[in-house]
Amino acid sequence: MTRQGTIAPHDKHDTAPTAKPRRRPFSVSRVLETLGPGLITGASDDDPSGIGTYSQAGAQLGYGIGWTMLLTFPLMTAIQEISARVGRVTGHGIAGNVCKHYPGWLLAAVVMLLFVANTVNIAADLSAMADATKLLIGGPAILYVVLFGVASVAAQIFMNYRRYVAVLKWLTLSLFAYVAALAFAKVSWTQALAGVLVPRLTWSADYFTTIVAILGTTISPYLFFWQASQEAEEQRVDASKHPLIERHYGAQREFSRIRADTVTGMAFSNVIALSIIVTAAAALHAAGKTDIQTSAQAAEALRPIAGPFAEVIFALGIVGTGLLAIPVLAGATAYAVGEGRRWPVGLTRKPREAIAFYSVLALSGGIGIALNFTPIDPISALYWSAVVNGVLAVPVMVLLMLMARHTEVMGRFAIGGWLYGLGWLSTAAMALSVIAMGIGFLL
Repeated sequence: MTRQGTIAPHDKHDTAPTAKPRRRPFSVSRVLETLGPGLITGASDDDPSGIGTYSQAGAQLGYGIGWTMLLTFPLMTAIQEISARVGRVTGHGIAGNVCKHYPGWLLAAVVMLLFVANTVNIAADLSAMADATKLLIGGPAILYVVLFGVASVAAQIFMNYRRYVAVLKWLTLSLFAYVAALAFAKVSWTQALAGVLVPRLTWSADYFTTIVAILGTTISPYLFFWQASQEAEEQRVDASKHPLIERHYGAQREFSRIRADTVTGMAFSNVIALSIIVTAAAALHAAGKTDIQTSAQAAEALRPIAGPFAEVIFALGIVGTGLLAIPVLAGATAYAVGEGRRWPVGLTRKPREAIAFYSVLALSGGIGIALNFTPIDPISALYWSAVVNGVLAVPVMVLLMLMARHTEVMGRFAIGGWLYGLGWLSTAAMALSVIAMGIGFLL
């Protein structure tokens, strides 16, 4: 272990001058190789339920709600980077650190709420994916629920970790469907740009409910747990990596990688979300179609306005993002429960090496499938899961910020400066959104 201010041999090697490498041709696969947990986390944020929220926002409020994407970008980037740093420095996810440094009852409450919210979100995402597939090829929606749910869980349990992560990275490309959908909508780019750059507030319950929904969809607890756990997981995969609190060298290089990965992932997420809002504003709000409740309804509504090809692109994007998001939701739940119980965890482990971890993952996915066989409306359930997520996000973010500053947790890498301030600003924004949601219920 190196002391403060000294340079380890490894760092000397990293900074030594080397021959200029040959420039290799650009390749999407090579770019994806350099990105990791941040990209997957950001892309999974635009899950089918999120697509429904953004579509509804664009359909109801038009271009004028686009400014929320500019607002949420720095907030979600800061909190996700802090999550990633906690995982990389400590070698444990959020639940693992809470388990070590905070009361057991607090961990139990957080993990239980996360399990409920994520499982209901899985059910709603499966429902949206099934509806989108039925829209494309017909057939019974419930069959698609089972197929998508089983396939997602089985891939996490039985697929090689490296290959599995590569599949998730390629699935992020499905989000470009929403950029393509813009080509079929008659967008007023002047109004769209004004909507992004100039906030226009409407003092109504519906307007502020939509803002709360966008914040709750964009900044979600499962994203914190997933990215922190994946940073810890990468250390288990790569023998050359160790928790930075144990081996300090290479820290700045790792923090630079985390920042680039997180900024890329969150920017990708927000550009796609903005594309969905603008598409819905141009194709649906402009045509007077403002009653859009789900992502599948948004896809179907595009047909008479923007043409069948736009509908197909939109629907395919829903399926692709669902296949990306469900593993993240189930995986985040399994990591949180497993770390809290001090079980062996990790998608790199064989099923027999982490039976309890994979059992939680399968249970969350299985209940998500089963909820679609009950009279419970997945969309109503999604609303309440959003409420749970919004309420849960605040204490989790407070805990995360306290951990990030705690020297017993982070050692010499306790977070400060502008990143720490932006993290608290993000926490305050979520707290205000929950307060606004509560006031909305009372009125």
